[in-house]
Amino acid sequence: MTVTSKLPTAGSPADHPEARAAAAPAFAGEIQAQGFPIRYRPLWWLGLLLLCAPYLQGGLVKLTDFDSALAEIQHFGLASSGLWTTVMAAGTIALELGASLLVLSGRGRSLGALALGAFTLMATFIANRYWSAPPEARFAQANSFYEHLALTGAWLLVALASWPRRGAGLHRALHAHDSSDARNAA
Repeated sequence: MTVTSKLPTAGSPADHPEARAAAAPAFAGEIQAQGFPIRYRPLWWLGLLLLCAPYLQGGLVKLTDFDSALAEIQHFGLASSGLWTTVMAAGTIALELGASLLVLSGRGRSLGALALGAFTLMATFIANRYWSAPPEARFAQANSFYEHLALTGAWLLVALASWPRRGAGLHRALHAHDSSDARNAA
């Protein structure tokens, strides 16, 4: 009786990174595709929940106290009419809650993360202009400004880590030169 090994040998097709990724068991979410072990999945989701927390809280508060949402739009001078103020407040609520749900559900996560990142960046430059604040408010507004920039960066990282991997995809496009360099070196 002959025993054959089912383990791949060095240089075999299974040794190729794409073959290893294809052989790995898949689960809802892109963590394993990024090389994270499954045991970190709850931490990944907790991190996403913490990132979404201010948007969930803000959206729910605006939804339950719509007059305050309207006052916030008017405070920053973002709308010139009552109708436009209402549309902007409703749009803000929909964006904060809808994009957070996309991120947390895993469906359209990269789109939700990009939307929240763009929203945060815009809001940062509208609400935290520390350079034009009175001296007594500058320190707090500067801190808030840079914290929101960091939050925008976190959303960009979530979007990149969750980018769909179909066909040529972002990952393959970014690493195409790596495989061609390896072939040229051999």
